[in-house]
Amino acid sequence: MPISAVDSISPAFEHTKQQLFRPFRFGQWTRLALVGLFSGEMSSGGGCNFNYPTHGTTTHRDFTFAAAPNWALLGPLLAIALIALPLLGLLFIYLNSRMRFVLFDSVIAKKCELGRMWRERREPALQYFVWQIVFVLATLAGMAVLIGVPALAALLLGWFTAPKEHLAPLILTGIFVFFAFMFWMVASIVVQVFTKDFVVPQMALENLSAFEGWRRLWRMLGSEKGSYAGYGGMKLILTIGAGIGIGILAFIVIIILLIPFGGLGAITVLAGKAAGLTWNVFTITAAVVAGSIFLMVVFYAIALISVPVIVFFPAYSIYFFAARYPQLARLMYPPPPPIAPAPATTSAPEPAG
Repeated sequence: MPISAVDSISPAFEHTKQQLFRPFRFGQWTRLALVGLFSGEMSSGGGCNFNYPTHGTTTHRDFTFAAAPNWALLGPLLAIALIALPLLGLLFIYLNSRMRFVLFDSVIAKKCELGRMWRERREPALQYFVWQIVFVLATLAGMAVLIGVPALAALLLGWFTAPKEHLAPLILTGIFVFFAFMFWMVASIVVQVFTKDFVVPQMALENLSAFEGWRRLWRMLGSEKGSYAGYGGMKLILTIGAGIGIGILAFIVIIILLIPFGGLGAITVLAGKAAGLTWNVFTITAAVVAGSIFLMVVFYAIALISVPVIVFFPAYSIYFFAARYPQLARLMYPPPPPIAPAPATTSAPEPAG
């Protein structure tokens, strides 16, 4: 009988304890942290804001920009950014697609063999990569339609030229656009979560496309609307709780890491000022590289403390879905090995007498 969303919590917790603490293996934690960082299965409740200090002086020894932007310097950097950012986005989506299947196999096997698991599931991971690109484009297109069409209609009707005369329709349209936009975002999040929780296992075990996996999942949703709705609500509650806990730990970790990195950065800036350095291609590149290294260290440290969450949530979805998907159930609950028949014993002949 399929278990409920609440009943799936206990086996997921037990699975997490067995995988991470029985026994504790630091190498497994580091590999799972890397997988969780790139697969997106990481819950964090904080944010960082890094600002350069501003100064009023304009001497050449200050690490400040002049009032007028130096387009001869900034132009090439902006061109590189416009080319590099989309490519980096595609690279991250590809890594996310591959690591999603690595994480699935790691939770199933209760161990992370990164090299072997990376080589496996290549074809379904590529299909998932295509699905994610299509999904992102569809989500952005929907947002553009929801905002752009009402804005264009209001512009053509002249509501923006005389807003006081059209205050009521502007307010009503704004309310409608707000709720439609929120509905679209919630629907997009649900589709994304259900894809990685319930479609990815089908793609991994049967080499299906994401679209075929969703066709099957849609039938399951139709037959158990309440169960899947309960799963979504329970996962939201668990995600909020995990986000709060990881957010507190992440804040502590960031403060600890800022002590050595901040001290080293301050020494570097003071040494640069003393040497008469100014902002140029070299110093900007060095600052970007240093900042990127710091952010990677922060992200990896947060991923390391998030490893229990990284394992628990896939295990939670797997135990819930295994009761509804026979192929997954056979992996999670394999039949016991057959018992070999006991060897036949020959009784010694009775002595004649």
